[in-house]
Amino acid sequence: MRKFNIRKVLDGLTAANTAAPTQPPAARDTESIPESLQSEHFQLCKTVRHGFPYQPSALAFDPLQKLLAVGTQSGALRLFGRPGVECHCQHETSAAVLQIQFLINEGALVSALADDSIHLWNLRQKRPAVLHSLKFNRERITFCHLPFQSKWLYVGTERGNIHIVNVETFSLSGYTIMWNKAIELSSKAHPGPVVHISDNPADESKLMIGFESGIVVLWDLKSKKADYRYTHDEAIHSISWHHEGKQFICSHSDGSLTIWNIKNPAKPAQTIIPHGKQPKDGKKPDPCKPILKVEYKTIREGEPFIVLSGGLPYDTVGRRPCLTVMHGKSTAVLEMDFPIVDFLTLCQTPYPNDFQEPYAVVVLLEKDLVVIDLTQNGYPVFENPYPLTLHESPVTCCEYCADCPVDLVPALYGAGLRQKRQGYSKKEWPISGGNWGQGTQTYPEIIITGHADGSVKFWDASAIMLQVLYKLKTAKVFEKRSNSKDEKASTEMTDEDPFAIQLISWCPESRVLCVAGVSAHILIYRFSKQEIVTEVLQWPCGHVCLLSVSEINLLINVSLTRVRSSSLKQSAGYQVELVVQLLWVGGDPPQPISTMSVNSAYGLVTFGNSSGVAVVDYLQKTLLLNVSATELYSPSEQRQPRSPRKNRGKILQTHKCNGLTTSDERCKSPTSVCVLSNGCVICLCLSLTVLLSVCPSRAAVPAENRDGAFTRSRSSSVTSIERDVREAITALSFCYTFSRKADGALAPCMWVGTSLGTVLTIALSLPPAGEQRQLQPATASPCGTLMRMKGSILRMGFLDAGGCFLSPPYEPWNEPNTSDDQERERGRRRRAVWAGQGEGQFAVLCSDKEAKVLALPTQVCVSKHSITETSFLLRADIVQMGAGVCVACFCANGHIMTLSLPGLRPLLDVNYLPLTDMRIARTFSFSNLGQAMYLSSPTEIQRLTYSQEVCESLQEMLAELFIPIETPEAPNRGFFKGFFGGAAQSLDREELFGESGAGKASRSLAQHIPGQGSVEGMKGAASGVVGELARARLALDERGQKLSEVEEKTAAMMASADAFSKHAHEMMLKYKDKKWYQF
Repeated sequence: MRKFNIRKVLDGLTAANTAAPTQPPAARDTESIPESLQSEHFQLCKTVRHGFPYQPSALAFDPLQKLLAVGTQSGALRLFGRPGVECHCQHETSAAVLQIQFLINEGALVSALADDSIHLWNLRQKRPAVLHSLKFNRERITFCHLPFQSKWLYVGTERGNIHIVNVETFSLSGYTIMWNKAIELSSKAHPGPVVHISDNPADESKLMIGFESGIVVLWDLKSKKADYRYTHDEAIHSISWHHEGKQFICSHSDGSLTIWNIKNPAKPAQTIIPHGKQPKDGKKPDPCKPILKVEYKTIREGEPFIVLSGGLPYDTVGRRPCLTVMHGKSTAVLEMDFPIVDFLTLCQTPYPNDFQEPYAVVVLLEKDLVVIDLTQNGYPVFENPYPLTLHESPVTCCEYCADCPVDLVPALYGAGLRQKRQGYSKKEWPISGGNWGQGTQTYPEIIITGHADGSVKFWDASAIMLQVLYKLKTAKVFEKRSNSKDEKASTEMTDEDPFAIQLISWCPESRVLCVAGVSAHILIYRFSKQEIVTEVLQWPCGHVCLLSVSEINLLINVSLTRVRSSSLKQSAGYQVELVVQLLWVGGDPPQPISTMSVNSAYGLVTFGNSSGVAVVDYLQKTLLLNVSATELYSPSEQRQPRSPRKNRGKILQTHKCNGLTTSDERCKSPTSVCVLSNGCVICLCLSLTVLLSVCPSRAAVPAENRDGAFTRSRSSSVTSIERDVREAITALSFCYTFSRKADGALAPCMWVGTSLGTVLTIALSLPPAGEQRQLQPATASPCGTLMRMKGSILRMGFLDAGGCFLSPPYEPWNEPNTSDDQERERGRRRRAVWAGQGEGQFAVLCSDKEAKVLALPTQVCVSKHSITETSFLLRADIVQMGAGVCVACFCANGHIMTLSLPGLRPLLDVNYLPLTDMRIARTFSFSNLGQAMYLSSPTEIQRLTYSQEVCESLQEMLAELFIPIETPEAPNRGFFKGFFGGAAQSLDREELFGESGAGKASRSLAQHIPGQGSVEGMKGAASGVVGELARARLALDERGQKLSEVEEKTAAMMASADAFSKHAHEMMLKYKDKKWYQF
């Protein structure tokens, strides 16, 4: 039986009593609209992380797999291969990564953390996982070393001891090198922590141990004693071997390098101070800063390379960090933009006993990754193909656009080609490991980031990759800031980044871009493939304030960002067309812009803040509407402020640049319209600042005290009153719908949402498209309140009568700088997205507390859902999935939710991420087809999906990190070197370190923790042929396990049957010879 609906009866009675000649169409009830989206269509999971690893701390490289690993201070690992091959891993703890060691060509790595734990990662699966962990209980880890083709890991500690770990089983060996036996009587004091461990390239049985105090020990692993001890006065930071194993080099804390012969421990063979000044009188040179790391690499033809970081003189104040490359008699000092964290020299061979043949140096900086080409003169850098410039300037806002037009990415890429720098190395990027995923994505994705320096970057985010397409610099429109005395006051009022991007509104179909800055300025850009030179014209449009006409001369207008007065050369790409500035009034800054929207079909841009809303016609360069939030209400529903000011009369004047005139027709275009030629940038100067200070009546203020009347009271009581009264604009949306309840036809309008939960409408009257659109004025008229909701309005959208999403009308992109008159004057076209315009619509309204669906034009609420009572929403978007439309929400308590449309049924509710930083709230963005993103750290973007379809195909889309590669043969040392004992000595580490030879280690020294990587890795690798084998192996394992269980049960049953048979036989023998009367 169908449920009785009282709303339909009321709607029918209302429609029957309406005196209008045309009946407004009503949308169908939500119960009669089938909703195809169900809970099984949603699943939340992380997809990929882009950007530079935040706060890096460690670096490693696999020379055969060509993979680079970066560890961070938060316990994260980032793996880089060829462009497009990236992977993010996270330890269970957030302890800093101290060191990373690859198991070269084995598809695994070992990480050592600051919490004294080491972990073995499996890289043979698309999502690496930890196989084993070992937690040291009594000693702090300081250094680790894993020899090539060895399964025994040397672990140095803060106490000066060295322990040995089997990386296959992650068990400790009983073989331990104690610090007191290593130094014996060579030093009376403790040598300090272990800062270096390495084996002799020519003899694996000789282990080099470097202590922080300056003592170096060459330890014989077989005889378990020290062969040589080398002592230096200065502390040691790093050690590097010559490939022949006869020499090694040390870097010290006084900026010196010492080269030692292994058989001459008395003194160093050579001492070098790369950046020290050599005094003429033979005195000791002045000390320099510590050399933190040095590497000694040889080549077959020529002098060896010595690469080091640090060592600069102390008197070089303000000099940037440097990497020094010493090759023969030449010394190159390469300045870096940020402090150096670590560096590695990339060599041709993985064998330490062969000529290294270095070809590049990877330098890990605090905020960048630089790769230097050692094979070309001047040491040029390679062009970095990774999206590591995301934080080039701090990210202030983000927008995510999935399923955008297919021609947009090539257009932006073509414009960005002209912005690429020159002077890079001509060789290919040396980090080329891994393979791209096999999955394909049929739709393009674009991420837009706004930055603190006023730049806007467009990124191609298709197929879980990220590549910069185009960079727009909005600061070019403004004059450079000077430090003159005239601007000193205004400079003190602003932040350090006056051009920082605060909001982005983008129409991908028409390629119209609108950005708002923190200095309350708005810029409208249009895309062009031609380069132009434009003239900048200033056009003051009006100031809005609560002042009488007699006091206009007391206004103080301060502009923090002045538009340049000279001509502006604009390259192909986005070219500015209009600049709107909100001026300072009475010494008070304008309120920041809280929301903004642009529509290319209407040629309008609207923006609002806590003072009101404005609508600008960027085609005619005129101001259509400029009112406060309270003036949007009709007189019958005007909200009275709950404050002592409610009885005061407010006079809202608009004064123009050509004289002080009062205007009550703020909904119309200004009377003086300036018709401008193409190729001019217009600057509209207006102010939405509303002075709400509590002060006596203007007529009662003496002339000598008028300056004090403009001073706003900062008392706590007045501040609370202002907070209670002010109603901010929080959401704006252009639409083609019913602006009033009695409307029978669709018309252009704009919906406004406020911080008090009110939804209001503004009717737009636009001239016909074409030449008349440029000449006839457009108007905007407030229509009053539509709906009131709980909380602040976040998002507004529209559905047709069938429940399909209605995108705002737009104009298809066409070249704005074409010389063809017919092409330029072509009529503006609206997109026909509504099949039946007379069938009614649904309006979807979402606040930070609840969501509602209204039937239009009746304005009857057909669905309502209370999203949260204890928290509030940070972001809400109406998104299109493959099977329908839904509302995606991100709550401050960390929950991600989706609601069906138009029924508002809960489909997904996952506790994903609690709000720990406002950066997440500022950058979280939903997009179509189940995509979302946010800024997980100041330098990284985290992408996620809430679509079950994407989650299922994600495994195929992820990149392969490990590729089976044959290990090259060991170098041939030659007959004579082998005959005379020059060949490398082999070492049976298994016999030396195994349980049979070294015994068991103390159980209290370290605790073994098994990882989840083995089984999860097999399940995660279930893709392609390898996946089928993995599935078959899992199936066989499960079948074998079940068979073993059946076999055990069968054996138990057989044992039970045997016992029963034996017991029955005993009973039979017991009572066999007894008579019946004996029982």
